Amino acid sequence: MAALDPPSEDGAYVGRRLQPLRAIQAFRRLVADKEDTTQVFEIMEALTGRSIPWGLRKLLRSPGGGRQAYRHLELNEKLNDPVWLAQFGPGTVGAAYRSFMQAEDLSAEGLAALSRKVRAEIEAPNLYAWYGRRLRDAHDIWHVLTGYGRDALGEACVVTFSHAQTRSLGFLFIGLGAAQQIRKEAPAVPSRRAALQAWRNGRRARWLPAEDYERLLAEPLEAARARLGIGRPTVYEAVPPEVRSRLTLRA
Repeated sequence: MAALDPPSEDGAYVGRRLQPLRAIQAFRRLVADKEDTTQVFEIMEALTGRSIPWGLRKLLRSPGGGRQAYRHLELNEKLNDPVWLAQFGPGTVGAAYRSFMQAEDLSAEGLAALSRKVRAEIEAPNLYAWYGRRLRDAHDIWHVLTGYGRDALGEACVVTFSHAQTRSLGFLFIGLGAAQQIRKEAPAVPSRRAALQAWRNGRRARWLPAEDYERLLAEPLEAARARLGIGRPTVYEAVPPEVRSRLTLRA
């Protein structure tokens, strides 16, 4: 197991200074080009604050969380193994994740590579970095569990859910900023209510970072949602899919 090492000299992962101006500039670039996903990681880096050490301490104190840290499982390696992913049968979280990634033409490694462009220290051999990687690699699993798609509204909702789970201000900044941009574009779409419901669902759900993801992916999807206490995204679902697909983050 990697040690709970002290932070690097630049303060990586521990007590990082908030950089709101950097976050605002990155969000503007994201609005200009929704596909420029590196700006999401720029925002997260700018507003991480103390969320990583807070989350790691909670993980180590959670039932089963210490075991996950001891095992030091790298989700990215598992999720990029097509043979491993193929084992999950119909109706499971793993099968839903597999279908989601195929439909969206995504890969876990693609997300990881983008994160490395912004901060190479994400691959550092200590538990702070490992916990950061765990959150990063679980992002699309959380999409599946929460029922939010990759449209602009779905992304706004899944990141506000993630803020409630992680305390990272980056997630909240992206979620509320995206919801406001959607409201400007499509006032009839209840983007802020959808984001608020997502945040509340995140508060009420079990703490997902401590989950055993190998077991979780083998569970039936609906049973996993019930066990984890993840509420149905009724506000998001009420927006017709064809409307959601047309939403952007243009200013």
